[in-house]
Amino acid sequence: METQYPNPNQTDQNESDATTRRIRRLSLHLLSPTPPPQLELLTCAARKKLDVDIEKLSVCMRGKHRDIQERVFEFFNARPELQTPLEISKDEHRELCMRQLIGLVREAKIRPFRYVIEDPSKYFAILEAVGGVDMSLGIKMGVQYSLWGGSVINLGTKKHKEKYYDGIDNMDYVGCFAMTELHHGSNVQGLQTVAKFDPITDEFIIDTPNDGAIKWWIGNAAVHGKFATVFAKLLLPTHDTKGVSDMGVHAFIVPIRDFKTHQTLPGIEIHDCGHKIGLNGVDNGALRFHSVRIPRDNLLNRFGDVSRDGKYTTSLPSINKRFAAMLGELVGGRVGLAYSSVSVLKVAVTIATRYSLLRQQFGPPKQPEVSILDYQSQQHKLMPMLASTYAFHFSTLHLVEIYSEMKKTHDEELVGDVHALSAGLKSYVTSYTAKSLSICREACGGHGYAAVNRFGSLRNDHDIFQTFEGDNTVLLQQVAADLLKQYKEKFQGGRLAVTWNYLRESMNTYLSQPNPVTARWESEDHLRDPKFQLDAFRYRTSRLLQSVAVRLNKHSKTLGGFGAWNRCLNHLLTLAESHIESVILEKFIEAVKSCPDASSQAALKLVCDLYALDRIWKDIGTYRNVDYVAPNKAKAIHKLAEYLSFQVRNIAGELVNAFDLPDHVTRAPIAMQSEAYSQYLQYAGF
Repeated sequence: METQYPNPNQTDQNESDATTRRIRRLSLHLLSPTPPPQLELLTCAARKKLDVDIEKLSVCMRGKHRDIQERVFEFFNARPELQTPLEISKDEHRELCMRQLIGLVREAKIRPFRYVIEDPSKYFAILEAVGGVDMSLGIKMGVQYSLWGGSVINLGTKKHKEKYYDGIDNMDYVGCFAMTELHHGSNVQGLQTVAKFDPITDEFIIDTPNDGAIKWWIGNAAVHGKFATVFAKLLLPTHDTKGVSDMGVHAFIVPIRDFKTHQTLPGIEIHDCGHKIGLNGVDNGALRFHSVRIPRDNLLNRFGDVSRDGKYTTSLPSINKRFAAMLGELVGGRVGLAYSSVSVLKVAVTIATRYSLLRQQFGPPKQPEVSILDYQSQQHKLMPMLASTYAFHFSTLHLVEIYSEMKKTHDEELVGDVHALSAGLKSYVTSYTAKSLSICREACGGHGYAAVNRFGSLRNDHDIFQTFEGDNTVLLQQVAADLLKQYKEKFQGGRLAVTWNYLRESMNTYLSQPNPVTARWESEDHLRDPKFQLDAFRYRTSRLLQSVAVRLNKHSKTLGGFGAWNRCLNHLLTLAESHIESVILEKFIEAVKSCPDASSQAALKLVCDLYALDRIWKDIGTYRNVDYVAPNKAKAIHKLAEYLSFQVRNIAGELVNAFDLPDHVTRAPIAMQSEAYSQYLQYAGF
């Protein structure tokens, strides 16, 4: 077949005609005596703005524990001396943070600890509100109740609950969670601190064998902590040549300060980790143990116990199973971080959106200046972010619900589901929020750089969310590993966990060729159909899963398992993110369908469509490479995503107001709902 080349003369003529048309169009814009209809979009794109009832939309968004959040806000709003000032030293911030937490518990009579087990969704609601007061306070509360308290309750037995519960609850027993070491963070099984049993005295001897084993970044350790849950290798004496048997990492309650004098106890060495990028209200410290003796009862023995004569008993036969069970009980921290990160994103996107509606710059000749949110570039920065905030809200709400259900039922299938979903959402949401905080700062120009407008403190305080409770890159690998496990189950006829059910149908779809007819469909109704959107997300995940499985199988033959995993690591991370995006969209679509108010449902549907199509467009290369989307359809997706961004801009004020964040929570003058500039001037002293 003869190759057809374009006629160069014809091409020149076409280019000349196109240039002439462009000049004519530009001259009309420049010389027209009447102003253009709007800066927003072409006239043909204009459509009636949605009517949004903010109160009804807020009810759709609001969790079932708004009442206790209001109590938190009211308490701190009525106590100016407990509000964190803009400029405060590290030491002052730490003491203020402690007073804030004690005030919450003893004066406001809000006791978060009881809800850690009884009603986790209520605990996370309190955590969200407290984090809105001061993020350092939210983290300090999390260390006290979720980490220190949670480790005692979840890893201990009845005797530990009876001895420590009340003191943890009322803040008499301020404690730490001493897992991370100088040389080991993510690799918990590599911890080097040891706890050797002494059968003569019926005690464990806690030792830091080298500098790398010093416990590091331990919250509450530098100043306030009286106890620590210390994670250490349990060593039992044997009568063979080795002398000891390593039973793996276990948790022990270790007193670190005298109860009356608050002085460091003998054998305990504590140092201050110092000033941090953010969260300086939390007193992070380093702990070294010099042959510190503790009673045998201080072993948190839910999954493994040591008898008086040094015999080890457990219901779980292997070190790996005990380790997995232990860490599985601590997954609540990840749930809390994912949920709290969305709260930070809500504050940031509210400040940026309100300012962008308020701020006016430039406009058509001899016409008033226009809001900077009328510029397509500003819409491109902020409207998909606003849509993502809504999407994350519903997915993390779902995570909190299934976590609460898991704590009540201990259903094994739910346990696996929560473990994978909490790892994925914590990683995905915190990474997205961290990037978005910088975008919001930039979108607010010079005024976004003022500390009083909060982007700096939000960005600095939130940044570590990407690292603690599991490094984000490590957590995504856990999600990818679970996906591969489910993939193997699918082809061996086993059951799939709840979150992965879609893989059955989706993998079968992937293994067949894309439909050349639907690949060209470009109507708005089709592109805004939730089935098309969810199918596209899931198709991408299934394709990534199948292709990485093939690659791992190929490379493992020459590189071994570890080498093959490392060779395919970026592919695996992309797979995990794709899967989490599929879950986020699925939960958003369900929320839209279940919204009882018609106007709110229409607003949520618009926002959901923007989230879905913006994500598809951002990864359009993947869809084009396999002909899942034809060129004409790709172009239609891009145009519709831009149009939906404009439509969301029209109700952006209502959408951020539906988050129901009072001014004393957002606290940025440029985001005040009335007299923003006046408040900003007042802050500067005018």
